[in-house]
Amino acid sequence: MKRLVRLCIVLLMWPLTISAQTIDYETADSLFVVDVLKNAQAEPLYFARQLMGRPYVAHTLEVNAKGDERLVVNTRELDCTTLVENVVALTLCAQNNERTFADFTRYLKLLRYRQGIIDGYPSRLHYFSDWIDDKTSMQLVSEVQQTTAPFTAVQTLNINYMSRRPQAYEALKAHPEFIATIAQQEKQLTGRQYRFIPKREVKNMQAMRQAVHDGDIIAITCSKPGLDIAHLGFAVWRADGLHLLNASSIHKKVVEEPMTLGQYLKKHASHTGIRVIKLKVER
Repeated sequence: MKRLVRLCIVLLMWPLTISAQTIDYETADSLFVVDVLKNAQAEPLYFARQLMGRPYVAHTLEVNAKGDERLVVNTRELDCTTLVENVVALTLCAQNNERTFADFTRYLKLLRYRQGIIDGYPSRLHYFSDWIDDKTSMQLVSEVQQTTAPFTAVQTLNINYMSRRPQAYEALKAHPEFIATIAQQEKQLTGRQYRFIPKREVKNMQAMRQAVHDGDIIAITCSKPGLDIAHLGFAVWRADGLHLLNASSIHKKVVEEPMTLGQYLKKHASHTGIRVIKLKVER
């Protein structure tokens, strides 16, 4: 109840509707959202599975990179981050019995931008550690930060990936004035520390089953210079262990990985482990 009160306060501070002129979407998106919300339960995996089979496409948010920042809704093509955002937005709608496309876009905006406010490209939460901290402050998620097994490692952030590669980002190429703001955000993230589950602990099934539950967000940590998180997905427990439901660049679509998460991590040398984020949903 307290969480719902806090969420209501956040939403009261929000415009009741978002102008259609500020949203990029297709009719198929609005039809899907309204249809999938009919009689849906507030379970992340329910919504994630409705998106399975949809193609993996990178950079779907960059449709207006040279212009003003707009809310992009694309449920037809997904990458790992937009899969997580769409699923969490749908889950929040279902939890609060809000079933319209306008409801969904309000939650999507709330999730994608710092404190839910669009203020240019830099207001989008580009690093997932920043996303976790911002949404934790808004009482929407919580990250598991226990000091016992399997959380036996600490990630210390050293973030500079975007500011050192501006030519890789269409918005930064079009608006070089944003680079300094992005660099300042990276500086604010640098030095933050988070406990995570290293690769070697993922095989500890007893501890893992206590720490990770179906529908939790899995954020894969990495050793790539300047970066915090390499990939995202949702936890799915099967008889043979923990699996990842994700928008996969390997399979080119949204899938439940056939291999276990432990096997998946071993195949990627730069993956160091996982952080675990739980949605604050009432069950």
